[in-house]
Amino acid sequence: MPRYTPEQLVKRNASVWTDVQLILAPIQFLVFLAGVTVTFLYSQNSGIFSFYWVSVAILFKTLFFALLFITGAYFEKEIFGKWVFSKEFLWEDIGSTIAGAFHLLYFVFAFMGASEDVLVIEAFIAYSTYVANAAQYLVRIFLEKRNEKRLSTESAS
Repeated sequence: MPRYTPEQLVKRNASVWTDVQLILAPIQFLVFLAGVTVTFLYSQNSGIFSFYWVSVAILFKTLFFALLFITGAYFEKEIFGKWVFSKEFLWEDIGSTIAGAFHLLYFVFAFMGASEDVLVIEAFIAYSTYVANAAQYLVRIFLEKRNEKRLSTESAS
């Protein structure tokens, strides 16, 4: 099922928020890779990183996640007329909300005095929700690109 009408596709391609998302998403992925690496190395008692860096890594990941969520809301408002949970992005927004909640849960646990072991597990859970959410976006992008190609082939004939 195509996500965009031809008019929305034109809006999407002209939107500054599309460019913002295209710039921030790969940066967020690099922040994710760094965070997972730091957290994994700490969890393996490698001695390379202290627990401080696990918290810094998830803080930056959470900030990038929030930044993408906010800029994505501007994108969604411009293209579909709703800030979040438009029918075209419903499942992606639900996934983002769940992933964001798990990222924030790390800081709730830290505030409550949870042990480093619990916080490391929570960090891994937060990172895994990001992977699931990113995979969902990538599948939708693939399907939409395929649909765009089909539309351009049909309009050329």
